[in-house]
Amino acid sequence: MPSSPRPLRKLGFLTIGLFDEADPRRGHESTLEIIELGERLGFDSAWLRHRHLQYGISSPVAVMAAASQRTSRIELGTAVIPLGWENPLRLAEDLATVDVLSGGRINPGVSVGPPMHFDEVKGALYPDTADTEDFSYERVRRLLDFVRGKPASDFSGVQGFEVFSDRVQPHSPGLGRRLWYGGGSLSSARWAGEYGMNFLTSSVVKAEGAEGPYDFAQIQLSHIRAFRAAHPDGADARVSQGLVVIPTDSASPEQRAKYEEYAAKRTPRTTSPQGPARLMFAPDIVGTSQEIAERLHAHAAFREVDEVAFALPFTFEHEDYVQILTDMATKLGPTLGWQPSA
Repeated sequence: MPSSPRPLRKLGFLTIGLFDEADPRRGHESTLEIIELGERLGFDSAWLRHRHLQYGISSPVAVMAAASQRTSRIELGTAVIPLGWENPLRLAEDLATVDVLSGGRINPGVSVGPPMHFDEVKGALYPDTADTEDFSYERVRRLLDFVRGKPASDFSGVQGFEVFSDRVQPHSPGLGRRLWYGGGSLSSARWAGEYGMNFLTSSVVKAEGAEGPYDFAQIQLSHIRAFRAAHPDGADARVSQGLVVIPTDSASPEQRAKYEEYAAKRTPRTTSPQGPARLMFAPDIVGTSQEIAERLHAHAAFREVDEVAFALPFTFEHEDYVQILTDMATKLGPTLGWQPSA
């Protein structure tokens, strides 16, 4: 049974938003339709995975802006924006603008580190400054400061007919408390807590100890507890878990077979740390809502959270996502104690 008596309070989902290179609008429309469906089903949040130079969402802020005008209640997040690709001041302006347009519904999640394939892309991304760019937590701190209203300029006042502010405009006062850090290590968990962010956990963590055996749930649990120990809000600090969860209650036999095959192909990477970074992956959870609930209640890290953003599999069809989300909202969520938002 859960170590915490709290039922699941917030139910969200994460999508990568794949598209066909020859017809990118159709893929983006599908993503927006899925978000609209999520709102109708009562989900609390919809999250966008960020992909550069791939056939997924390269501009989640723009997609959130579009979604904000087609929904009225559901929160919109990113999981995550890799800040190595971004100028923190410009990103702060974009995020604040979309937050204002949405009525204060966005939850930007970010991460740090050099961009993927940096040696191949740095000439296009940072042709003059690639060797001096700072990809550390300092980049997040700058974004936090700008979003939270700290000065971005030494000048404010009137010049001619124009009025200038010394802080990012528009300023959205609540946005500073809705910034999330996506982390899979103890250091990132502690840093996010110290700076008063929220913490996004996913189906990937770092196995930092030299000796096994390795238990994904226990590693993730240690990150959640380290984050809350460092956070000013302590045990009330917000954590969202993002495992890949695929309910099959209303799935056709063909869909069930596809889902089980998908999970089976990904299972070998879950048995031991992978690559130089020693990444541990959580197994995908496929089954009826009752079966999934039993596995989640046995998951040490899940028992510590009351918010989730279950990740949709990458390569399924639109109708598969409709079935999965419908089962999540009507079967799995209530089984976990969640109540849909009005």
